[in-house]
Amino acid sequence: MPFDLVTIPCLDDNYAFLAHDPMTGATLAVDVPEAKPIIAELDARGWTLGHVLLTHHHADHVQGLPELLAAHPAKVIGAAADAHRLPALDIAVADGDTITIGQQAGDVMDVSGHTVGHIAVHFADAGIVFTADSLMAMGCGRLFEGTPDQMWRSLSRLAALPGETIVCSGHEYTQANAKFALTIDPDNRALISRSDAINAARAAGQPTVPSTLAQELDTNPFLRASDPSIRARLSMENAPDAEVFAEIRARKDRF
Repeated sequence: MPFDLVTIPCLDDNYAFLAHDPMTGATLAVDVPEAKPIIAELDARGWTLGHVLLTHHHADHVQGLPELLAAHPAKVIGAAADAHRLPALDIAVADGDTITIGQQAGDVMDVSGHTVGHIAVHFADAGIVFTADSLMAMGCGRLFEGTPDQMWRSLSRLAALPGETIVCSGHEYTQANAKFALTIDPDNRALISRSDAINAARAAGQPTVPSTLAQELDTNPFLRASDPSIRARLSMENAPDAEVFAEIRARKDRF
């Protein structure tokens, strides 16, 4: 059986997640922007928190941890490469490691770019990847620490996962990301349709996260650096994919 997945809005535009293995009762929280909404979900469902995964060190992903652990003690998982600036870790992981939540095994991926040391975790049997601020719905994280080449490599690894994979990213930025995407991929029918659906969802107060990897491959410009129409629009027909990605990221930064 797959995880029971709960998407939890936090702060102004963050998301945390709960992943619950119904066979064993094991429960994982992914990132802790604030504690109260996560505690409320755990208590309402009667779930016992066993582990917390921290994807990267930014405050809006970790600042609620002390309050959450006070109410629901759990083991904290994070990147060994980021341990010097994360809260205290019980389990330090690196690229290629595996974490186990109940009967579900998650593969740790270094997805540096937004930050250096950012990790994602792919639970293949459950068909879920937690990407936080690396691959995002219709976007990717701003490059605060890493290079365009690093982020392109990270996104390329994520893009190679199965298309049906559920992508759990960290923010409700999708509507703004779609507006940008239309400036460089305006004739993409899948993008136009998805943008309309995003606008309708937000008008109704509904989240646009999570998405599927297939949706991102069809519409997310940061995964589409090889697309001929995007390359032509950018006058970069013969450039390497990483350079096209870098130009798309730079344009988004100025958007």
